[in-house]
Amino acid sequence: MRDWLAAAAAEFPERLALICPHIEPDTPSDSYTYGGLNQFAAQQALRLKRAGVQCGDRVGVLVPNGIFTTALIHAVARLGAVLVPLNARLIADELRYQVEAAACKLVVFDPSHDTTIQSMRSLQCAFYTTFSSPYSDAPLLPGETYLVEEAADRQIYLDGDLELDAVQSIVFTSGTTGKPKGAQITFGNLYHSALASAERLGASPDDRWFCPLPFYHVGGLSIYFRSCLYGSAVIVPEYSMTETFAQQMRVSEATLVSLVPTQLYRMLEAGFEPPKSLRLILLGGGAATPELVARYIERNLPIALTYGLTECASQVATATPDQVRAKPGTVGKPLSGTTVRIVDEQGRNLPEGEYGEIVVSGATVMRGYLGQAETNGTFHTGDIGYLDADGDIWIVQRRSDLIVSGGENVYPSEVEAVLRQHPAVEDACVVGIADAEWGQRVAAMVALRAGETVTEGDLIDFSRERLAGYKQPRKIVFVDELPQTASGKIQRRNVREWLMNNQKN
Repeated sequence: MRDWLAAAAAEFPERLALICPHIEPDTPSDSYTYGGLNQFAAQQALRLKRAGVQCGDRVGVLVPNGIFTTALIHAVARLGAVLVPLNARLIADELRYQVEAAACKLVVFDPSHDTTIQSMRSLQCAFYTTFSSPYSDAPLLPGETYLVEEAADRQIYLDGDLELDAVQSIVFTSGTTGKPKGAQITFGNLYHSALASAERLGASPDDRWFCPLPFYHVGGLSIYFRSCLYGSAVIVPEYSMTETFAQQMRVSEATLVSLVPTQLYRMLEAGFEPPKSLRLILLGGGAATPELVARYIERNLPIALTYGLTECASQVATATPDQVRAKPGTVGKPLSGTTVRIVDEQGRNLPEGEYGEIVVSGATVMRGYLGQAETNGTFHTGDIGYLDADGDIWIVQRRSDLIVSGGENVYPSEVEAVLRQHPAVEDACVVGIADAEWGQRVAAMVALRAGETVTEGDLIDFSRERLAGYKQPRKIVFVDELPQTASGKIQRRNVREWLMNNQKN
């Protein structure tokens, strides 16, 4: 299949592809046509090629959303290499783990991450920044003046072919156990997801998709490719500036927006009024609380509530705004080409209304985790849910113990392992407790060693040096002994209930 960006550039080179709005008043947005974006992607492909990147190599990208990220995503694909989007919120040790696990040949990073990268120089991996490189003196900027002898080489990278069964990216996710796992997402996964999403939500060349989700989340990454297939534009704001999203959506005339519940909560708290151009808000990345659901229904916002997974290239099921109003809380039916079953512990299908594990099958299911068996198109999510009489899906609990805070996945065992490293800590149990803004907050119950003392603040400071900010416990309580079953297993549900019933603002 022809390279999706190249195909779009050939068919409508002057059509708007990317909008990067500024937060400063009266400052016009940066915008790029498909023809211009294709040229810039070709430039990046040439530079990556000169850096030694070949088909099948893994390329880590630690760059904020924007024109550079967009061009790099397409450039890596054009070379037949594999993108490894790196989470800018992780600390150096966490990033090192992902770069090593993915066996990255090269990492492209923004200069703001230079200190982090310096601590990773011992890895068997090359590094260069978006602005300067040991491989070329030329700046990596749009509108770069090319040397005459480069023109022919650059022309080669203006087009390419994509194999649908080839891996496009390795996206790290907490999975259902242990350390983050690398989900191998293929071009076919993204292609079929794009077609099915368009069928459910509608798609128009006039659409402008406001995408504040970081590209290291599959919900953000998928939009960069969908836009090429739809012939529409992507709007990429500054991720951290939630309070300016409404303004940027209005200025850029957004028609669709992808949000996680925390972002929508903050926007509603700030008095969010959707622009007249907006036809749909795709809400996913974590469970919306009943209170939040009630608020957006009361406001008559055009919410499409979605259930998605990294391992399934984003959307699995999506309820349209009409369905959300008719059945508050449901995520609707699976998208076209996707099958959802509810099974018991023996893998047997359960009838409507009975709780069980959600199993997803179809063309959007990842190839598999790095180093593990291939899925063959079926993924056991670990999530608990049920089907109603209409075949609509209801999510009861996401991935058992997994905590989803502000749209970010936090695996309790990772946080517990860090807390246990403190010399005063005997054991720890980490859970997620409901929170109106974040969806869930990370909380911990900690048992100390005999004769040892430590304060909540000291333990949080200790954790902050070893884990990304969003993984930090927001509440720690100390006990003599963690609640356990007769067999010695920690009663995580009891810990969660105790913390929920003893919350202090």
